[in-house]
Amino acid sequence: MSLLADFKKFAMRGNVIDLAVAVVIGAAFGRIVTSFVNDVLMPPIGLMLGGVDFTEFMITLKDATEEAAAVTINYGAFIQQVVNFTIVAFAIFMVIKSFERMKKKEEVEPSAPPKPSAEEALLTEIRDLLKEK
Repeated sequence: MSLLADFKKFAMRGNVIDLAVAVVIGAAFGRIVTSFVNDVLMPPIGLMLGGVDFTEFMITLKDATEEAAAVTINYGAFIQQVVNFTIVAFAIFMVIKSFERMKKKEEVEPSAPPKPSAEEALLTEIRDLLKEK
C-alpha cells in the first residue's frame, strides 16, 4: 500500500474522527472557561480582596528602557490559568464520572438466559422420556 492509502485508512477509523471532534469541542470549551474565569469569577474575587485585578500582579525584574520592554514575572496571569485548569479538570471529571455511572447501569441489567441449543433440547427430551420408563 502506498503512504497515502495508509494515511487514508488511518484517518477514516472511528477513533481518529472522534478524537478530532473532541479536540474541536475542547478548544471551544476552553475559550468558554477562560471567559468565565476572566470575566465572571475573578472580578468578584478581586473585589473581595480590595478591588485587586489579578492581571496586575507581577514582579518586575528589569524596568523598561527606550530600547526594550520591562522584564516581568506575571504571577497574576498564572493564578488565572490555574483557576482555568481547575475548572476544566473538574468539568472533565464530572463528565467521566457520569459516563461511568451510565456504564454501570448498563452492566447491572441482567440478560435473559440463553435458549438451549437444539442438541441440548433433544438431550433433555431423551432424558425426560427415559425418566418416564
